[in-house]
Amino acid sequence: MGSDFYTAEQVAELLGLHVRTVRNYIQDGRLPAVRIGKQYRITPDGLAALTGGESPTEAIRIDVTSIVDVENVDQQTASRLALFLSTSATGRGPGERRLKIDTGYDETAATLKVVVIGGPADVAEILRLIDTFVEGSR
Repeated sequence: MGSDFYTAEQVAELLGLHVRTVRNYIQDGRLPAVRIGKQYRITPDGLAALTGGESPTEAIRIDVTSIVDVENVDQQTASRLALFLSTSATGRGPGERRLKIDTGYDETAATLKVVVIGGPADVAEILRLIDTFVEGSR
């Protein structure tokens, strides 16, 4: 996991608190944390939220939303494309934002609607994949 996350024990040591106090802060919602297995993981941003300090990752963030209509497509091809896109959105590293992809098929119009939300480069790559998939299906 690297240095991107702290354990409850590490936070307790940093702040001079008992580990039970840190766990109580987590359970009370005062310290944002993610539970992985039986352990809590706290981001530097979460620690900053508790202590009132500055967050170390105050970078500007850009999200792009793209809506794509794939027209004149049968349901089987639409299902294959939707599955292909959902698997393309996985496997990113822990520091990277996950793409959000939603699909819906309209049988009466034979149209697949794809909504993609994420960083500009990731969304551009998904649009390229959609184009490649559609061109290969013809």
